[in-house]
Amino acid sequence: MLSSDHAAIVRATIPAVAAHGAEITGEFYDAMFAAHPELLHLFNQGNQANGEQRRALAGAVAAFAQHLVSEESATPFQQMLSRIAHKHASLGIRPEQYTIVGRHLLEAVAKVLGDAVTPAVHAAWSEVYWLFATLLIAEEARLYQDAGCSPDSAYRTWRVVGRVDEAEHTVSLVLAPADGGEVPAHRPGQYVSVVVTLPDGLRQPRQYTLSRAAGDGVLQITVRRVRAEDDSPAGAVSTFLYETARPGTELELSAPFGDVVMEDDDDPLVLISAGIGVTPAAAMIGHVAAVRPGRRVLAVHADRSVRTHALRAQIAEAGARIPGFRQITWYEDLDAADAAEDVRPGRVEVAALPLPPKARVFMCGPIPFMRAVRRGLLDAGVSDERIHYEVFGPDLWNEAA
Repeated sequence: MLSSDHAAIVRATIPAVAAHGAEITGEFYDAMFAAHPELLHLFNQGNQANGEQRRALAGAVAAFAQHLVSEESATPFQQMLSRIAHKHASLGIRPEQYTIVGRHLLEAVAKVLGDAVTPAVHAAWSEVYWLFATLLIAEEARLYQDAGCSPDSAYRTWRVVGRVDEAEHTVSLVLAPADGGEVPAHRPGQYVSVVVTLPDGLRQPRQYTLSRAAGDGVLQITVRRVRAEDDSPAGAVSTFLYETARPGTELELSAPFGDVVMEDDDDPLVLISAGIGVTPAAAMIGHVAAVRPGRRVLAVHADRSVRTHALRAQIAEAGARIPGFRQITWYEDLDAADAAEDVRPGRVEVAALPLPPKARVFMCGPIPFMRAVRRGLLDAGVSDERIHYEVFGPDLWNEAA
């Protein structure tokens, strides 16, 4: 709980902090990296360059502050806390790093807002930050304990033992522990952080969904090379992995983390994906085929074309072992020869989906895609608590869902 005197100050200043959020977080990251260049190796520099990480941090802080002072906050706080904690645990975030972040973040607020940041305002927002940090530190400690690791042992060396060309610019990498030890248990929908050292010496982490169900003593990730487009640069890590990872290549992986996971119940399952967002759906379908093949599964996927549709063969093989499996696919560029009843041109039409009652829905894809699909699902009568989603990259908590 935020102290009552600070709550009034925070409530009055949230609009100003939110309005200048991107400017504040931009100042924060620039100052922090200048003072602590070692943190450049911890933060995704691609998301720094395109501004997504700055907007995400601004949104998370403002959303948490709103949660503290208003009973009408629209942000699902526990979901936000869990999502951030899992991401931090996959990166090996340390408790003491919150002190560095807090100091530079509050200094950035003061620099951007100037004289409006009185000692009382500074104290109020300091309490907001440390309440949030304390909750995250505690949750991350629990996650480290459950995973049997710590920030000091966040990464383990794995060896590529297989490489599969899945689609244009997309490969699956099959990995085994380099030490010959056990593969950690994981749930369908979870991810690992993969850390590589780029040619310029910068060490960079990225999260990749485990795209195959647990088993066989290996893990599988599926990597789509992000090509340069308009003002967006090529993906540094995805390009490096796509071009250099071959059988024998060693990579550093975190333990599996992620809170968007499927339960083993009898509810019908609807999996909706776009592009490389198909990866968690592939793992979930494989898991159902192995553990609960009597479950009804509707897989809905959107892609540019058949050529860019990854994991098609893997999903088809697993789906063939599920009697109640059906897949409906939309391609923006569909050749007439590939058209069929369940292979359609254009974009996903939620109103055309045969949604089973009491279905559990999982989505993964670009945020605008998931927002549009969610609206369609709500219009179709699917309750909000049955809709789950995974975001590749920072979650923009301050933007309307």
